[in-house]
Amino acid sequence: MSYEQFRDRVRELLSSSLAPLTWTEIRTKAKLPQAFPNNQWVHRMEQDINLKREKDRNGIIRWWIN
Repeated sequence: MSYEQFRDRVRELLSSSLAPLTWTEIRTKAKLPQAFPNNQWVHRMEQDINLKREKDRNGIIRWWIN
């Protein structure tokens, strides 16, 4: 899977989501093969699609797009 395919799937899912999602929710709903996201791609998406990530009070990282 190319970066562009990965980015587009994540963007589509997060754009249609009403609430921030965890990586596990993203991976499952977007049918992504990666157990863990590529860290370089995640940082690139922060620039490309304005991806935001934040830990909640339980330490769970939630992803969303502004």
